[in-house]
Amino acid sequence: MVTKHLHNLHPHGWETSPDEERFKVSTLDYLTGLCYTHFAVYFRIPELEKPRVATVLKEGLERTLGQIGHLCGTIEKDADGGHSFVKRKDSTVQLVVQWLDTPEDSTTFPSIDDLEESGFAGLALGDFKHWRIEPMTYGEKPEAHPDCSPVVSAFMANFIRGGLVFITHMHHYANDVMGWAGFIHQLAENCRAIWTGTPFPPWDPSCNDVSIVTRPVPPAEQQIDGPLIPQLHPDQKPGQCLLFHLPKSKAAELKRIATPPDGTWISTYDAFAAFIWRTATRLRQPVFQTPLDSPIFWSESVDMRRRMSEPPVHPRIQHNVLWAALSDQMPFPQLTHGDVISDKALWELAAYIRMVTNTQTQANLDTALDAVAYIKDKTNLNIRINSKPPMSIITTDHRAADVATADFGFGRPICHRHLQRGDGVTVGVHVVYPPIFGEDVGLDEGNMFAIMYEKELAPDLVADEEFRQFFEYRGVDGE
Repeated sequence: MVTKHLHNLHPHGWETSPDEERFKVSTLDYLTGLCYTHFAVYFRIPELEKPRVATVLKEGLERTLGQIGHLCGTIEKDADGGHSFVKRKDSTVQLVVQWLDTPEDSTTFPSIDDLEESGFAGLALGDFKHWRIEPMTYGEKPEAHPDCSPVVSAFMANFIRGGLVFITHMHHYANDVMGWAGFIHQLAENCRAIWTGTPFPPWDPSCNDVSIVTRPVPPAEQQIDGPLIPQLHPDQKPGQCLLFHLPKSKAAELKRIATPPDGTWISTYDAFAAFIWRTATRLRQPVFQTPLDSPIFWSESVDMRRRMSEPPVHPRIQHNVLWAALSDQMPFPQLTHGDVISDKALWELAAYIRMVTNTQTQANLDTALDAVAYIKDKTNLNIRINSKPPMSIITTDHRAADVATADFGFGRPICHRHLQRGDGVTVGVHVVYPPIFGEDVGLDEGNMFAIMYEKELAPDLVADEEFRQFFEYRGVDGE
C-alpha cells in the first residue's frame, strides 16, 4: 500500500518577502517548448537513513526555492503583453513524498537494483501515475501555455527498496537542462549543509538575472505578426523511446573514423551525432520514400552559457540560456537525404555538424533576439521537432549537467533521466546522458542515448548490424 504525504513548501524567508514579486519571462525563454520538463534523479539510500533523507530533502528544497524565486508560483500575463513568473507571499510549491518500499509492494514497484538493471529505463518504473504530478508531464499541452497561469514547478520524492527517485517538474520557460542542473547542484549543496551541520552555500544573485537574453517589449504599433503555432506534421508516426549505451572505447573508435582526412578537429559529439543521423536516415528513407535530393532537417540545442563573454554569465544562471541551431537557418546549404545516407563520407557529416554548432555565437544570438522582440505572440515561436517532416532530428546534450557529481550529504546521484510516456514520446528527439555513477561501473562505461523513433520501425534500428557494432541496446525507455 502506497503511503503518501503532501507538503506545500514555503520558500525559506517567505515571512518577510514582498506581497508580490515578478520575474520577467525572457525573450529567449519563449523559444523553448510549451511544455514541462520531467526529470528523475536516482539515488542509493540505506533503509535506516530514509526518514532523515526525506526531512533533509524537504528543508533543502525550502532553502533552494528561497534563493531561486521564479520557481515559486505561476506564470501570468503582463500589462505590456509579455509574461512574468509571479511569486506571491503566500505562494507554495508542492512536494509529494511517497513510500513505495514495503515488502508487499515488491511486485508492484521496482527496487533501485531493478532500475539499474534496466539502464534506468522509464518503463521499468511501472504505472506512471505514481511518478508524475499532473498536468506537469512532458509533452506539448494547452495547460503549459503561459496565458493559462501554469504552475511553475513541483517535486516528488519516491522512496523505493534500496533507494530514492527524486522527480522534478518545471515549466520549460523556467529552465533548460543546464538551468535545471544549476538548481540541482545548489539543492545538493543546501542538503549537504543540513546533513552535515555546516554553513549554507552562497547563491550568486546574478544567477537570477537574465537581462542578457531579454529585450524590452516594443510599442504596440511596432509589433508584427509572427508564425502560427507549429502543429504535428501529418506524416509523423507514434513513437517509442529507445535506450542505447555507447562504450567509451566505441566512442573513441567512432571519432577516429569520423575525423576529416586532413586532421581537422571534430568532437566525439560530432562523430556519434553524425553516425546516428546516417543510420536513422538510411533505415527510414525506404519507408517514407523522401526524395534523395530533398533537404533534410537536423538541429541541436546549444548551451550558450559557455559561449557568452560580453559579459560572461554564471554557470548556474537560471531560465533558458540555450539556442537551437536549425539546419534550415544556416548561412550555408542544407544537406540532402542522399548526402546523409551515403553520398557524403561520415567525416563530412561530422564536419557539417561542427559547422552548425559553430554558428551559435553570442553576436548571432543577440541579432536573433533583437528581431524576435518585435513579434506580438512569442509563444508561437517554440521549438517542436515533430512539426517537421519525418526523419527530422533535434539532439539535446545532457552530458554537462553532470548531476552524479552533486554531493547531497546523504549520497551522490547514480544518474538522471528525462521521463516521457504517450504523447510525450516525441519522435526525432535524441538525448545524450552522461555515464552512470557507482562503485561497480566499469572503465568502459560511456554515455547513454535516448532515441525517440517510430515505434513500428524501432526493431530495424535495434537489429541493424552496423549500428550494433557501436551502440548497445538497453531497452525501451518510454512509449
